Amino acid sequence: MGRRGPLAGLLTAELISLIGSRMSMIALPWFTLVSTGSAAMTGVVAFAEMLPYVLACAFGGPFIDRVGARRTSIVADLSSAAVVVAVPLLYRADLLALAALAGLVAVAGLLRGFGDSAKQVVFPETVAAAGVEMTRATSLHDGLARLATLLGAPLAGVLIAALDAPTVLLLDAATFGIGALIIAVTVPGPRRTAVAERECDPVEVEPYLVAMRAGLRFIWQNRLLRGMLLMVLVTNLADAAYGTVLAPVWARDVIGSPVALGLLSAAFAVGAVLGNVVFTVLAPRMPRFWVFAVGFLLAGAPRFVAIAVTERLWVVYVVSFVAGVSVAAINPIFGALAYERIPERLRARVLGLSRAVSFAGIPLGGLLGGAAVGGLALPATCLLFGFAYLVVTVLPFVSPVWRTMDERPAPESSPVPLQRAAEESPSGGVRASR
Repeated sequence: MGRRGPLAGLLTAELISLIGSRMSMIALPWFTLVSTGSAAMTGVVAFAEMLPYVLACAFGGPFIDRVGARRTSIVADLSSAAVVVAVPLLYRADLLALAALAGLVAVAGLLRGFGDSAKQVVFPETVAAAGVEMTRATSLHDGLARLATLLGAPLAGVLIAALDAPTVLLLDAATFGIGALIIAVTVPGPRRTAVAERECDPVEVEPYLVAMRAGLRFIWQNRLLRGMLLMVLVTNLADAAYGTVLAPVWARDVIGSPVALGLLSAAFAVGAVLGNVVFTVLAPRMPRFWVFAVGFLLAGAPRFVAIAVTERLWVVYVVSFVAGVSVAAINPIFGALAYERIPERLRARVLGLSRAVSFAGIPLGGLLGGAAVGGLALPATCLLFGFAYLVVTVLPFVSPVWRTMDERPAPESSPVPLQRAAEESPSGGVRASR
């Protein structure tokens, strides 16, 4: 296997698994909505999945350090396949009560949290071994995630209409298993370094609470990282309401077809994939601040306004497409900053905690979206969430710390910890530019 073989294997496994997950993101809310007839229950099931996911990300870092990121990823994905396949099987047997569905979805969310956090740790090591520039690598990684949405979302809509949602969930389970197998075959186990030999692997014997405190301290001492996490916390909450409740209700009540829901996600994904192709090529030369700040501003609030004020499909799809183009660079920039500046020994816990904070709003998003639709109706709810999105995406333009995003570690140097960079800047941050 060549130098870049492990990276290609990891990206291929994630692409396959993500296609299944994107199909499930359409199938599960639709299945819950049509089987219960309740937007509020759809929000409850979304909450049941995402709360354990967030907890696994938040507290799983020291566990991943001990077990190993590659092993955790493989075991979590295989276990996820078994749990997800149980949903359609129980449904076919007429044994799937709402409580059972919520329970299975909760276990699946817990396992996926461990699996996703573990892959975050494996990724920078694999990129470094492949000799790929980090911003370009994170852009490629994010582009494949967008491509998965482009392929998985419309395919889910078509398959749900032609077959049913439980069948789509079976396909999702299969992709977990395939992804785990590819990682097991193509991604080698961790190398034991000379430093680890001399220091007797201190991370492995570090007490759990001490490890967690180290991760929390690192995040708390970084104004830029804290600001980015706050923004993503709020925007993910709004996006969760949009994806799990508002868009499905719009497709059911305004358009009357699951195909429209799939096409809505596909329009966003097409824009994101095209934007990502451009950013992947230009990433090392583009100013991070302006791309991030303007992109986030255009990618959020307009989508909520569109489904609130118009029934014209082409308008909604064009707005979604533009939002996709605008969002293409956000996750790559966030990921590159984290991978470049978080010390390797802290990656599992800091990345896990960061992911948990970023995703903490997602469980509430589904619940709040479902409750708001029942009390305010769809248009008013969309405008409310859109306003919240607008407020937080304006913050980078008024706070100087955000302009520190463009400072990058010297090519031959070790990653620069965010807190050290913040201390070296007179303004409290580093000088420079989802």
